Amino acid sequence: MTATTVLAPEQAHARLHELTVIDVRTPGEYASGHLPGAHNIPLDHLDQALSAFRSVADRGDLLVVCASGARSARACERLAEHGITAATLSGGTSAWTQLGHDIHRPAGARAVWAMERQVRLAAGSVVLAGLAAGRQWPRARLLSAGIAGGLVFSALTDTCGMARVLAKLPHNRPRATDLDATLAALAE
Repeated sequence: MTATTVLAPEQAHARLHELTVIDVRTPGEYASGHLPGAHNIPLDHLDQALSAFRSVADRGDLLVVCASGARSARACERLAEHGITAATLSGGTSAWTQLGHDIHRPAGARAVWAMERQVRLAAGSVVLAGLAAGRQWPRARLLSAGIAGGLVFSALTDTCGMARVLAKLPHNRPRATDLDATLAALAE
């Protein structure tokens, strides 16, 4: 197994011209702004792209990014299991933009909230709904307790089931990633 390298945004910015950047966020998140030259291969399509990743890694360095660095770290671990060396961007695109680095936004793309923000809205709304309904029907408070338990589990395991569900909503998939076209571009 190969080790995963972590690049700080400043390091990645200085080397951007020599890196192949893979963005593992949802198509909606990618469309709302991504590193210049990044290719979108959502995390759930990672296994389909393993041969392309291997080919890219043989030609040069591979940088995997997401919003915060958590999904890209998981992607790098998965790639390492297959002997593919990749780096992850520390702090993800959030840290990148906080430092004032350029983000590419396709023409006509509408901004989509970051997945973390969507999860906070959904979780908070369900908790409030459960508490409000609990005034009339006490068992409805179990809905709030379930969300609280899910959030604790999410923090302990660094996974998020709610984010996986929200990623499938239409606003997070403005247009499906053309995986074949992306893989063909990587093969060049």
